[in-house]
Amino acid sequence: MATDFMPTVPVILGTWPTPLEPAPRLAQAIGLGAEDLWIKRDDLTGLGGGGNKVRKLEWICGEAIARGADTLVTCGARQSNHARLTAAAGARLGLHVVLVLAGTKGGPENGNVALNGLCGATVAWAGDVAHEELESVASSIMEVLCDRDARPVFIPYGGSSALGARGYVEGGREILAQMPGLTTVVTAVGSGGTMAGLVHALGSRRVLGVDTGALVHPAEVVADLVASLAGLPSAPEELRLRVDHVGAGYGELTEAVLSALLVAARTEGLILDPIYTGRALAGLVSAVVDGQIQPGERTVLLHTGGLPGLFGHPATVSRAAEQVTEFHLG
Repeated sequence: MATDFMPTVPVILGTWPTPLEPAPRLAQAIGLGAEDLWIKRDDLTGLGGGGNKVRKLEWICGEAIARGADTLVTCGARQSNHARLTAAAGARLGLHVVLVLAGTKGGPENGNVALNGLCGATVAWAGDVAHEELESVASSIMEVLCDRDARPVFIPYGGSSALGARGYVEGGREILAQMPGLTTVVTAVGSGGTMAGLVHALGSRRVLGVDTGALVHPAEVVADLVASLAGLPSAPEELRLRVDHVGAGYGELTEAVLSALLVAARTEGLILDPIYTGRALAGLVSAVVDGQIQPGERTVLLHTGGLPGLFGHPATVSRAAEQVTEFHLG
């Protein structure tokens, strides 16, 4: 296994450990045994509506404060969970936050967009661009801030750097302490840092990633982060990554994901989002169908949060509303 990190002191932003809850009805509904499936509730991390980015931001913000920063700058999609939690972290720590978001002013202002405003973040709308272009816009904003005598620190897309991924090295160890006999942890893969940290902590055979379509080359990004965490030139092990649930693209709802949202809600009262956790469960269902995950194996589904983003996804809200059954008298 990889070597440990050089000492770095994170700030504390979340409530740890998050619960690990059994999901027996969901397990049986997707073809597993009643005791096989557990949900790691990283939607309950506390800060800003919760979610997996809190673990990353503890390390990133700890370094930013150590460097004397007074402003956090980051980027993401319009409904970015990472952006929302960066805004919340800045509010908690007394730091200014500038969010560079894809899209334009005047679009839907629900979901995470509204929460960014509540937390006092400043938003720069970058238009409909890829995340690489968002980082270019963020770089220009960093220069302007420095000219104004601010002390900004840039946080990469999704908080996914070797530093941010340390949060999920600790998260992986936390899961292992709660369930020493686990076989597989299933996680959505967006910007890649969550999966990379889990692989560092647990080894690649015990981590199954489900691609969301956020990156053009997700396996390469995750492998590079794993290598950086290990201090090696390349990742030492082959990754387990499903790419069959991207559908028409990152922001698009698929029928398999809608089915996953419904079965989780109707068996466990568990609410997932359509971009990340819904895809993670859809990938888990497929893995059971094709034998990649089998009954009798202790499996953990990482709930990475994202509920506010569901309310900023019109297609999901509409399809969910269609599921309502009306009661008729007489």
